Amino acid sequence: MAVRQPLRLLPWLNSAGHPCYLSTDGTGYLSRCADEMEQMQLDMGGDLLDFARELLADSKVTYRELHFLAQRLSESLRDALRVAESRGTRIPVRGGDEATEAGGRGDGAE
Repeated sequence: MAVRQPLRLLPWLNSAGHPCYLSTDGTGYLSRCADEMEQMQLDMGGDLLDFARELLADSKVTYRELHFLAQRLSESLRDALRVAESRGTRIPVRGGDEATEAGGRGDGAE
């Protein structure tokens, strides 16, 4: 009997602004597109963080520049959290006891 994979949260929204999910084993065309888009989002976030460091070091930065930066950083954080959520749901659970499956350590310690 095949193990059912959880639905994958994709890094884009549908036309109505709702999350998109994919039922996959992780090897298909859409999975590769999603992997590439996630990597691009994370790379862009890193580039934006470098830009933010430079901009914030400038004592003559304007309100408009800071506002623009804050908007882009918010978008980048949203994307990174979405990638983390998507990847986190695909991490296999080790062990089989209830504590592990519920997110606990599974060793009896709290």
